[in-house]
Amino acid sequence: MPPEEPQIHESAQGPATTPAPSRTAPTPRPVPGPRPAAVPRPGRPGPRPAPPAQRTPQQPAKPGPAATTPSVSTQVPQVQLIPASAEGALDAAEEAVDLLLDTGRAPGDVLVLTAGELHPWAAHELSFGEAAYWAQHDARDDVFYADAAQAERAAARPVVVFAVNGGEPADVARSLPVALGRATALLVVCGDAQQINSVLGAGV
Repeated sequence: MPPEEPQIHESAQGPATTPAPSRTAPTPRPVPGPRPAAVPRPGRPGPRPAPPAQRTPQQPAKPGPAATTPSVSTQVPQVQLIPASAEGALDAAEEAVDLLLDTGRAPGDVLVLTAGELHPWAAHELSFGEAAYWAQHDARDDVFYADAAQAERAAARPVVVFAVNGGEPADVARSLPVALGRATALLVVCGDAQQINSVLGAGV
């Protein structure tokens, strides 16, 4: 037979069984590059700075969770009165909030209550449902606005700003002591000075 033809380059027709293992030698696989499995790593969003749980421990409902201020719930907050008409009480409250934030108060430390019309923010957020609205209250990462009639549902915060922008005098008289009880450091009341002094003097 013709043994002089060792050129079995690509023709695998030869019945010779010996050159079969030599097929594995020419490895036509030197392309290990196309592995895009490691691509999704750099797309990590960093939601770490979101949790506002730094300020939640300061809930004076339980005396002494921090073991350093065991009498937080018994402290009487300071009361600051900003004389304003019913029409200007909400604007005065907004100015008070701006001043508080400018002087270093965290937004989550401030609760704003309105005796008359709802604050526009509260009205807007309530349009998405009460569950989402109160979830923002529980998050404590921003100023929260609520109706004074719902002050008992709100948790205590260091500063409460009460805007007497309307409402019945009896409702204001009932809500003011509740607002005072929700403030752990400062209560700012914007409204008629004579009405507020008479309520605070009789109810506190």
